[in-house]
Amino acid sequence: MNPFYPKVAERAGKICEYCRAPEIASNFSFEVEHIIPRSHGSETKLENLALACRSCNIFKSNCLNGIDDEGRETRTLFHPRQDIWQRHFRVNFETLEIESLTEIGRGTINRLRLNNPLQIRARQQWQRLGLFP
Repeated sequence: MNPFYPKVAERAGKICEYCRAPEIASNFSFEVEHIIPRSHGSETKLENLALACRSCNIFKSNCLNGIDDEGRETRTLFHPRQDIWQRHFRVNFETLEIESLTEIGRGTINRLRLNNPLQIRARQQWQRLGLFP
């Protein structure tokens, strides 16, 4: 296990800092990911680490940007240490989609595929269990 996991998971409340998935609903511990990837010159330090579910971590990969589908422009991704989730996203309680409130939100939703059908179905189950949002 990543030595930073206990501190990162506690700080995140054991939810994915991107899609808000509850770690308790997974059969794997979530991943400690570099917000700014090491391939872009960052360091492994607590302020550059986030808790991410497998899906978000895979789709984020070593990317820093996503496409804003309204303007078709490149936008920086949501940064869990600098940005406030509620300023960039909201949950649509009817569809359980994560909706964007900003360009950063749109770019992040697109890059991380936060509203793919599997994610929506998982949110439906988590909601039934009282784990989401």
